[in-house]
Amino acid sequence: MTEGFELVIRAARAISSEGKEVACAIGVREGRIAAIEPLDAKLPARREIKLDRDVVVMPGLVDTHVHVCEPGNTEWEGFATATKSAAAGGITTLVDMPLDSVPSTVTVSALEDKRKAASGQCHVDVGFWGGLIPGHLDDLAPLHEAGVLGFKCFLVDSGTPHFPPVSIDLMEAGLAILRDLGAPLLVHCESEEVSARMKVPHGRNYAGYLASRPREIENVAVAHVIEAARRTGGQAHVVHLSSSDAVSMIASARRDDVRVTAETCPHYLAVAAEEIGDGQTLFKCSPPIREAANRELLWGGLKDGVLDQVVSDHSPCTVAMKNVDTGDFGSAWGGITSLQLGLSVVWTEARRRGVSLGEVAGWMSTKPAQLAGLPHKGRIAVGFDADFCIFAPDQPFVVDPAKLYHRNAVTPYVGRTLTGAVTDTLLRGRSIDMQEPRGRLLARGAA
Repeated sequence: MTEGFELVIRAARAISSEGKEVACAIGVREGRIAAIEPLDAKLPARREIKLDRDVVVMPGLVDTHVHVCEPGNTEWEGFATATKSAAAGGITTLVDMPLDSVPSTVTVSALEDKRKAASGQCHVDVGFWGGLIPGHLDDLAPLHEAGVLGFKCFLVDSGTPHFPPVSIDLMEAGLAILRDLGAPLLVHCESEEVSARMKVPHGRNYAGYLASRPREIENVAVAHVIEAARRTGGQAHVVHLSSSDAVSMIASARRDDVRVTAETCPHYLAVAAEEIGDGQTLFKCSPPIREAANRELLWGGLKDGVLDQVVSDHSPCTVAMKNVDTGDFGSAWGGITSLQLGLSVVWTEARRRGVSLGEVAGWMSTKPAQLAGLPHKGRIAVGFDADFCIFAPDQPFVVDPAKLYHRNAVTPYVGRTLTGAVTDTLLRGRSIDMQEPRGRLLARGAA
């Protein structure tokens, strides 16, 4: 190799590792950030990119909550389409959830099936969560050794027979094991006990569906998780929080040094229950989108640092599964397809609330990488992977289903005007080519 860098990016605006906008020159060597210097520094390079003030260099996004349904349900979503969607949305690393594929990732052999299915198809880097289900406590350590980044469980019916919920006691036993392994347990916090008392929803009325999953269903489950983490000392992470009531519970637990973190999702930050009309099943998810006042309190939780990150919970399905013809919320699939659009959705709402792009980068890049234990991802800093999202924060666009790479463009954002567009995504210093899968499969300790 000749002296110098493979690539130098000269950016009038870049998000520093401290979350500030700075002007700088970024030198890339062997796929990693090798230098960050003043904008006009003399840095010899094979290739140079000069960017104007209309775009910002952000760290590549890390989405730790993605349901890639391959193998088994590839007609819902597969690795090729999911990772193309991710790349188009500025995401350079995603972590696949252990359910919605067949088999679920609850054994080492199932993890091998996942990796085999993903091999040669990925346009971004991909890691894997393992699953905790009844009868599989003894599989946690082997899966951890095999390289999963952590584990996921449900406290309520997951909607798939291949991934049954765990009891509070089993969740706590799992936390104790994972404490000693140094791995997090991600928990779907809806209470089976509260759920059993609720009326089963049916029909086209969104209010009826919302009433079937009140805040109580989340609040009770979050309380159980906090106390299990308190007793065991394990690291618990609350996924896709939608109840703002739980924000103060998590804040209180943290003041007591309980190891609990939490995420929320773009749809909870951008949409309100009052906006969802009858039959609009594209908005159905679990837990549900709640009222506007609840949404603003979630934003407050992010700004205060109680909620750590924003991830997609990309939960895809076929058009038929969403019941768009009947509009029946009771039997429609509960999940929102949004992998390609998350950054734009969040930024559209963030800028209205005076939130900086650096803060968004923290929620969507830095913190998710930390949760997943990916030490070279999520920041623009020397030694980190040269993964970048080039983002035009003032560029509006209308969501066009023809431009989405999701296998099924069944997203509630179609036709919505968003502000902020991804203009390029670089993985290890090279623009992602949708015809050339260059993503790597990540494993714990080797990422």
